[in-house]
Amino acid sequence: METEIASDSQAVDGKAAAKKGLLPLLGPAFVAAVAYVDPGNVAANITAGARYGYLLVWVLVLANLMAVIIQYQSAKLGLVTGKSLPEILGDRLPKGKRIMFWIQAEIIAAATDLAEIVGGAIALQLLFGLPLLAGGFIVGCVSLALLIFQNERRQKQFETIVVGLLVIITVGFLSGLVISPPDPAGMLGGLLPRFAGTDTVLIAASMLGATVMPHAIYLHSSLVNHRFPGRGSRDIPHLLRASKHDVAYALIVAGAVNIALLLLAASALAGKSGTDTIEGAHAAIENALGSGIGVIFAIGLLASGLASTSVGAYAGSEIMGGLLHVRVPLFLRRLVTLIPALLILWLYPNPTWALVVSQVALSFGIPLAVVPLAAYTRKKELMGSYTDNRAMRWTMGVIAGLIIALNLLLVVLTFMGVDV
Repeated sequence: METEIASDSQAVDGKAAAKKGLLPLLGPAFVAAVAYVDPGNVAANITAGARYGYLLVWVLVLANLMAVIIQYQSAKLGLVTGKSLPEILGDRLPKGKRIMFWIQAEIIAAATDLAEIVGGAIALQLLFGLPLLAGGFIVGCVSLALLIFQNERRQKQFETIVVGLLVIITVGFLSGLVISPPDPAGMLGGLLPRFAGTDTVLIAASMLGATVMPHAIYLHSSLVNHRFPGRGSRDIPHLLRASKHDVAYALIVAGAVNIALLLLAASALAGKSGTDTIEGAHAAIENALGSGIGVIFAIGLLASGLASTSVGAYAGSEIMGGLLHVRVPLFLRRLVTLIPALLILWLYPNPTWALVVSQVALSFGIPLAVVPLAAYTRKKELMGSYTDNRAMRWTMGVIAGLIIALNLLLVVLTFMGVDV
């Protein structure tokens, strides 16, 4: 079996953690889950709820179920092979295809960074009245400082910081539901899969791209390897069980935040003009629910931008290192990907819609991550006894097919003028 895991004699970290139970093994999925609650999610979900009420609840439920399976598969690939998905792609693709794959992955990383910087800038404007360009620069600088903690020696410290920010995000975005609870009948009706025009397909693709983030798929396979470098083959079963719990807990939190955002918009903002932007939603939340909830929401948005931009920079570095066999310092990557986001803040009049469109770009990048992941986890020479069974192979195939079908539907509706 083609594998890079340590020998049994080196299985110190895994065994020591196993004696303490599952809790010490949790963390990598929570870092990856930050990608699922970034400002792009806020923009897509608020837009969906404010414009169409509970209509697209089913998209978030389905997308989160997909994300649970995909993230576990990514963690499994990393734990069993000792390599990340980008590294395996870099080893197996010929040079030309490897470079093309890297280019599309870099475009996806730039779209991700756009959402995170713009979202953080909007939060600083809401909290302190800062110009968007100045806010984006501040968010970029703070994210640079957070990246100090992102290395193998400080992996747990980085996880602790990110989980702390995730707690702030959760409180910030769930607090409004306490005062403005959603309509139970509306929520149940929103579970019925349907669209109501081309715009709803566009927003659904945006929600899908914001939930099943491509860079998080690449990243999770790296995170587990950095977290458990001394494991041996006898540790793998226990670490896989821990990963199931890690992914389930992390994505329950992320899924709850995403659904709460849509429900809050549907219950408190639907039908009100100007509430399909983050700024408009914030103003409406303050008017309807009080200034305190508005401040908590803005703080959650700021934490979302800071946490996700750091995780995004980390993912971009792993993608480049795996595909091109080149290690670029995280600080340099942060500076390079910061420039497009600052240009958008400077030139584009509606940053919230820029966030929504950026998430649509992510939706088109998902199959390029999911298809090779599904292909590699079913290969016996890579996975050995951990090769996907028939049920998982079918499940991954259905997930990839649904994502591709939604993207193709969006292309047809947008460029051929067809409506539903």
